[in-house]
Amino acid sequence: MKANETKSRILYLQKILLERTDEDHTLSTNQLIEILKNEYGISAYRTTIASDIDALREFGLDIVTVRSTQCRYFVANRRFELPELKLLIDAVESSKFITNKKSDALIEKIHTLASQGQVSKLKRNNYIVDRVKPNNEQIYYIVDTVNDAINMGKQISFQYYEYTGLKKKVLKNKGEVYRLSPYKLLWNGDYYYVIGYSEKKEKIVTFRVERIAAIPKILDADAAEKPADFDFTEFLKEVFFMYDGEAVKVELRCDNSLMKTMIDRFGEDVTTLACDMSSFRLVAEVSASPTFFGWVFGFNGKVQILAPESVKRQYRLMINEAAEALA
Repeated sequence: MKANETKSRILYLQKILLERTDEDHTLSTNQLIEILKNEYGISAYRTTIASDIDALREFGLDIVTVRSTQCRYFVANRRFELPELKLLIDAVESSKFITNKKSDALIEKIHTLASQGQVSKLKRNNYIVDRVKPNNEQIYYIVDTVNDAINMGKQISFQYYEYTGLKKKVLKNKGEVYRLSPYKLLWNGDYYYVIGYSEKKEKIVTFRVERIAAIPKILDADAAEKPADFDFTEFLKEVFFMYDGEAVKVELRCDNSLMKTMIDRFGEDVTTLACDMSSFRLVAEVSASPTFFGWVFGFNGKVQILAPESVKRQYRLMINEAAEALA
């Protein structure tokens, strides 16, 4: 037997065992010999199968032998267990960031990490509520390029989409080419953002990745140094929680049922004080903006702004203007 055929045989044997066996689906020595011959044109014998399986075990493949009149084999432990693969599929299906086409392709690849007999067990029965998928098929490569630029410490340039009142996608600012020193990629609320410094605006800005028109160009210019006073954590609180309003310390009265919600939002270290039997007071710094007021309003009276008076006035004014718009 030629040396190359011997090498091919053990590789195909590994492929067969990984793809077709598990604890519920075993293959006998004779079945392995037949598959190798009929599907790959490779000759094998009982002794060679046994020695090849020993070699694969030494390589690290967890092959279990079921001994009977004829030995049967299956791959036991794999790199990913079925519950882990199910979680990965759930994440891919539910992600707003990944397009439908890419979701299907990724799930097919995840299936290959299990045996063919296990694929049916990976069928998910989740109903994803209002999961809107993007249509920018280049997202994978956009993220990859931005990440490369960050690692290289280089600037990037790109064009950016926006939508007209007729829901038409157009290039923002008549096709302006944006230039950015990227610092971080952030996945927040199922969307990817790139955070970096804009020399034009002279400040840290964010862009939604799926709205970048095409794969960015990595420039020769080095990325600008992060401003000395830049605090990434505080930036996230301002931009992704309450947006670009004036930073102010507020006092809120919250229904007791919302304690978990407030901890999820502000962290366990947030200052809370008992108010009465049904509510508590919370003190935190936020950006006083329409986004913050909309967040408060969404609790349908279970969150009230107690102080400062200036923020209460802004909230009252916004509610009055919204009511007048409905008249």
